[in-house]
Amino acid sequence: MAQEAPVPPGRSYPPPGVVESVWPAQLTVLVAIVLQLSLPERLTVGPTWLLPTLEGALVLGLAMATPRELESEHPLRRRAAVGLVALVSAANIYSLATLTHFLLHHYVGAKPGAGRELIIAGILIWLTNFLIFGLWYWELDRGGPGRRAAGQDGPPDFLFPQMSDDRIEPPDWRPKFIDYLYVSLTNAAAFSPTDTMPLTPMAKSIMGVQSIVSLVTIGLIVSRAVNIL
Repeated sequence: MAQEAPVPPGRSYPPPGVVESVWPAQLTVLVAIVLQLSLPERLTVGPTWLLPTLEGALVLGLAMATPRELESEHPLRRRAAVGLVALVSAANIYSLATLTHFLLHHYVGAKPGAGRELIIAGILIWLTNFLIFGLWYWELDRGGPGRRAAGQDGPPDFLFPQMSDDRIEPPDWRPKFIDYLYVSLTNAAAFSPTDTMPLTPMAKSIMGVQSIVSLVTIGLIVSRAVNIL
């Protein structure tokens, strides 16, 4: 009786859980709020201070209600965090839509200095887009940071290059917040995935929204602003 060929060992999944700090995510939200405060009032929902104040209160509440390091899943924390990220995302997309409308209808024969104002507003919107979608990816992948910290990962939403070759990183490698922030940066700059591929429909949808926001910001607003200068 012929022996069956041995099956080569593969990478085990999920890798062992690792405690994850929440301060990088909280700092990212705070930076995004500061960027929103820097936008002209005509590009914000209500007074410039209204939404950032609400978002800041939510960040403070999350910081007080959850531990500094995640060791297990906290469903209430995750729902509140996703709601906060969605609020900041919606405010940023509103600012982009308002700026686009203002540019197309009010900047014909614009006064000197208007192009500079547009470029600054476009940069602020693009930076907020980059930061917030890094948070989206961090909260989305494998069921969220709490499940990843506990080693109870769901199916992966992203295929990082370190997951494809054990010679690059050890088999127990798992992504950290900086990895998701880098994915957001490259997607915002290239309008498409680069080294990390989305695997699930949700990941593809969120990356698609980010690419569209980034493309409109750079392709329409910044190019138009340069023409006005």
